[in-house]
Amino acid sequence: PYVQDQMFAENEGIFGKRLIAGAFVFSAGLGLVATNCVNAFSYGYDKLRFIKPVFIGDTIYSIRSNLDKKPRYKEMGLIRASYEVFKGEGELVLYCEHLQTVKYRNPADFVGKTEK
Repeated sequence: PYVQDQMFAENEGIFGKRLIAGAFVFSAGLGLVATNCVNAFSYGYDKLRFIKPVFIGDTIYSIRSNLDKKPRYKEMGLIRASYEVFKGEGELVLYCEHLQTVKYRNPADFVGKTEK
């Protein structure tokens, strides 16, 4: 009801107004820094946290940071990147880490170094 019902949000909600759904903040926030890469594939997300509420009319922006990379498969490695979504003047509202498999430029460089 906090997202869809304005009357409920105003009268019963702890913030006094409608929220933006966390799943939408996640999707829009990551979409702001997404790129098309035919050699990378989503492996999953870790540490997804909705830290602060986002309201209708708030402006958000995102920062992506590379955290780690390691050999994983015969032809693909695993990278971990963090996404921080902010609103307004730098208020952190969402954090998550994205794991992706990425094709090696030269698979021969990783022979004997992979986990699987």
